[in-house]
Amino acid sequence: MGAASKVIHIILRVFEVICSVIVLGLVARFLHLVSQAGVSVDSRIVYAIITASISTLFALVFIAPFIYAYLAFPMDAILFVMWIVVFGLLTSRTGSAMCNASWYWNYWGYYWGGWWRVPDLTVWDRGYGGCASWRAVLAFSFLAAMAYLVSTILGAVVVHRYRRKNSPVTTRDISAPIPQSPAPGRPETAQVHDPRAPPSALAQQTMGTAVDV
Repeated sequence: MGAASKVIHIILRVFEVICSVIVLGLVARFLHLVSQAGVSVDSRIVYAIITASISTLFALVFIAPFIYAYLAFPMDAILFVMWIVVFGLLTSRTGSAMCNASWYWNYWGYYWGGWWRVPDLTVWDRGYGGCASWRAVLAFSFLAAMAYLVSTILGAVVVHRYRRKNSPVTTRDISAPIPQSPAPGRPETAQVHDPRAPPSALAQQTMGTAVDV
């Protein structure tokens, strides 16, 4: 693990905490307002706050750049998918109309502004008070998904390099000759001296030296 990967890891975790906390805070406030109004809660909003809670806890626990934090990259991948689902589900409520959508006017914007407390209220009296919070939820949901995607890639790369570096398998030097073993069933035979064979040059030289002496 190099210094660069550690710095990137910490930056990503801090950014993930920021995104998750922002979504968590905004959605929690909306749920509080809805509970005060005494109406049912949209299941997509519930899923968003569950994802934001898990994401915040996970990012805080694995914020230290130790190897166990990188080994958790499968959980990063799961959170990436969860955040993409959050973004898709919430975006489908308003679509391209955003704060002009019917769902926004009759649900998010209505309860965010506490307009149920005002009798004889028309649509034009509400304004866009909750539009900024709704856009922030969508934006930070998408940013959180992208941060967890990068964390997944970073963790997978670091773990792969770490395992390759600490692998007990060593590679053989391909330039070194490989010893040849005798073929099975054919043991090596020792050289047998034939007395009828002529003496070698070294033996002849030795014999000649002995005669001269």
